[in-house]
Amino acid sequence: MKMTLHRFDLALRHAFTIARGTTHVQRTLVVELSDGVHSGYGEAPETDYYGATIEAITAALDSARAKIEAIEPSEDGTITWPADFWQAMQPDLASQPFAQCALDQAAHDLWGKRLGQPVYRLWGLLPEHRPPTDYTIGIDELDKMIAKLREMPDFPVYKIKLGTPHDVEIVRQLRQHTDAIFRVDANCGWSADEAIEKSRQLAELNVQFIEQPLPPEDTDGMRRVYAETSLPVIADESCIAEPDVAKCAEYFHGVNVKLVKCGGMTPARRMIDEARSLGLRTMVGCMTESTVGISAIAQLLPLLDYVDMDGPLLLAEDVASGVRIERGIVHYAQENGNGVRLL
Repeated sequence: MKMTLHRFDLALRHAFTIARGTTHVQRTLVVELSDGVHSGYGEAPETDYYGATIEAITAALDSARAKIEAIEPSEDGTITWPADFWQAMQPDLASQPFAQCALDQAAHDLWGKRLGQPVYRLWGLLPEHRPPTDYTIGIDELDKMIAKLREMPDFPVYKIKLGTPHDVEIVRQLRQHTDAIFRVDANCGWSADEAIEKSRQLAELNVQFIEQPLPPEDTDGMRRVYAETSLPVIADESCIAEPDVAKCAEYFHGVNVKLVKCGGMTPARRMIDEARSLGLRTMVGCMTESTVGISAIAQLLPLLDYVDMDGPLLLAEDVASGVRIERGIVHYAQENGNGVRLL
């Protein structure tokens, strides 16, 4: 195999603000794995919160380049090849899961293209169950949040970023403009008392669930919220890697698995299976990724209760083709693998 690294600066349609800060341009790294005939693609968006800079991701992959390029996909197309590849690279990339995620996505995309099948079919999954994706409204002045909602009309679900002194009023005002389901994400911005009180008011505004209300280290607070909340609570920052799933079952109703945080599609499937076995609701979310990373997420749709894969809709211009999203409905690509082509 040959590995090529592509860097992109993804300009956003609007400034994107959450409780931790504002982004105008999303830097991202796309990994290409080629066997000389087919190319597979995977993505690692830069995320300072997790220490995943483009420089660190690139350095991790370059340091493992000789080993990566020496490993050949199975000639007989065995179903275990991407998982075996992930396991072989794990000792080299364990400290940089964003890098391993991009590599794992590219391996799956290449695998499916070599076998002439989309990845979800190679996994034995049926595409009929595809939960709709939400569209995310970042924190902003209220009139601008309303304008962003109107810019993407008729979505079945909107995800509202919160973590301000006026959270409930924001949701109340947005509710006047749509009957769609709302989800809210505080990105660790609340206290336990705030979360419990706001959950009661938000439940009256047709909010489906609250994502990560408290910082991940506040487990005592989350136990209080779990016991007293009027809405389900879904873990995000509290659920990074595989060992976190069982811990989250103690004080969350579900988990948001992000491919970049856990190291790719291979561990994400295991985490989703474990969450389902524990009776947790399952969700996969995105950072602000292009269609490269989002097309990898799409392969997991049949296993999910909820999905947040609106990354390409937040961009001024995409860098790839693959899955399409129309008013929240996900349409698979005609390509095999994850369905990705760089534009």
